[in-house]
Amino acid sequence: MTEVIMPQMGESIAEGTITKWFKVLGDVVERDEPLLEISTDKVDTEIPAPDSGVLSEIRVPEGETVPINTVLAVIGGEVSDVAPAAATPEVEAPVAPEPTPPATTPAAAAPSSSPSAGLRSSPLVRKMAAEQGVDLSLVNGTGRGGRISKKDLLDHLETRNAAPAPRPQPSAPAPTPSASVAAEAPSPALSSGDRVTVEPMTKMRKSIAEHMIVSRRTSAHVTTVFEADVTRIVQLRAENKALFARDGVRLTYTPFFVRAVVGALGTFPLLNASIDGDSIVYHKDVNIGIAVALDGGLIVPVIHRANEKSFLGLARAVNDVGERARTKKLTMDDVQGGTFTLTNPGPYGGLFGTPIINQPEVAILGLGGIHKRPVVVNDGIAVRSMVYLALSFDHRLIDGALGDQFMADVKKRLENWDEKIL
Repeated sequence: MTEVIMPQMGESIAEGTITKWFKVLGDVVERDEPLLEISTDKVDTEIPAPDSGVLSEIRVPEGETVPINTVLAVIGGEVSDVAPAAATPEVEAPVAPEPTPPATTPAAAAPSSSPSAGLRSSPLVRKMAAEQGVDLSLVNGTGRGGRISKKDLLDHLETRNAAPAPRPQPSAPAPTPSASVAAEAPSPALSSGDRVTVEPMTKMRKSIAEHMIVSRRTSAHVTTVFEADVTRIVQLRAENKALFARDGVRLTYTPFFVRAVVGALGTFPLLNASIDGDSIVYHKDVNIGIAVALDGGLIVPVIHRANEKSFLGLARAVNDVGERARTKKLTMDDVQGGTFTLTNPGPYGGLFGTPIINQPEVAILGLGGIHKRPVVVNDGIAVRSMVYLALSFDHRLIDGALGDQFMADVKKRLENWDEKIL
């Protein structure tokens, strides 16, 4: 018999959610055949069968979140009649709080909860807590065995930040009707009925929501917008699409922008850095994240060491990460280690946006749509292919002047493209 184990999908990942089983009890599976799909805070991915045989047990049902190294299923042996839900009592047992037994002294009680809180949280949660000045021993962990999740920490921050609010008005007059309505609006629990449909967020949607909130709380966001003439690049792409296709590469505009950004980051390395407490971390590698829109949300696979790749290598890498993101073939390495991100709402008609920084990076570049517009060239009117570029940067580290200098460099590289792409 072969056990199917919940894998560790990266150093900061301690659990995963079963989103779909592709097989049912009694099915014959082949080695390396997709068996189930799991979702983590970072990525959704398919897990292949570790061996061939009959799927004799499914111990964890769809929708349940379990720690790494949990046995999810068994291949081989006799088919079990036990339903997957039989695995759930394991969840219920640790949920009951157990700090009461060691009630010998107040001093003895503290060590029993504090170390467990520290041990039962991911490195990401501990880093967030350090940045926000939160003592994890004060956070109520709702995960297995009291494990503290990102949501637990965010809920704690919401409570902490909201606590001072009532102080300013101890004897304030009665609230206006509109204020009363606003205060009461969130309280009723909505349920599906004739006029509304209520459904839970997916694991990916919740992860995106939490990540965006953390980024807004962490970074001082500022956005600057530049316009660039990319007529030369549009011509180059049109002239070389067929040549790239013969090598199996779909030539898009993205590698041109990646190339320009990589060059500018070499000149302005602070935008390729990150913040760690009161220190600045300068990254030698330029790892470019490319935001990819999926049916259920957004994911950012990373092109590692983009500064060491040729233009053709970048084009291949852009194709590769995009395709594997859409077919759920990404690994944890593919979504970690980014130092700068590009996001592209342009294909949907957007002129530009103000993207939210992908933590722990300090800048993200939004690419607008490329449109032909009349512009002034040498005191004359000409039709050119133009694009808006929006850079959101962390004002804790990057000042406006530096952000604009970086963007001027990117603009110059795009408008004066002189590199051979083959």
